Amino acid sequence: MTGSQYRFSVPDNWFVDPVNLGVPGVRRPISEEEDDALAWQADALCAQTDPEAFFPEKGGSTRDAKRICGTCDVRGECLQYALQNDERFGIWGGLSERERRKLKRRAV
Repeated sequence: MTGSQYRFSVPDNWFVDPVNLGVPGVRRPISEEEDDALAWQADALCAQTDPEAFFPEKGGSTRDAKRICGTCDVRGECLQYALQNDERFGIWGGLSERERRKLKRRAV
């Protein structure tokens, strides 16, 4: 049989947007409002340092990350973002996940 004897039809829904699949490195476009809300990240000191310090392995030291956060101009915005988005991992705004949970419990 030759290739012309095969008739393949492509289903109408063949395309799946990689954003909807959660493909790493593929993000949905950020709206102007969201872009403004995340503008603080450009001034974050953690963006200029080793990210591994902010996501230590279980039982690892958080000292270096917290020291960097202590001098960061956008520490408050970072913490607010983490609390609003229920960030479960890493040091955000100078607090660990456990410290953020305690802070949320006290606020309720």
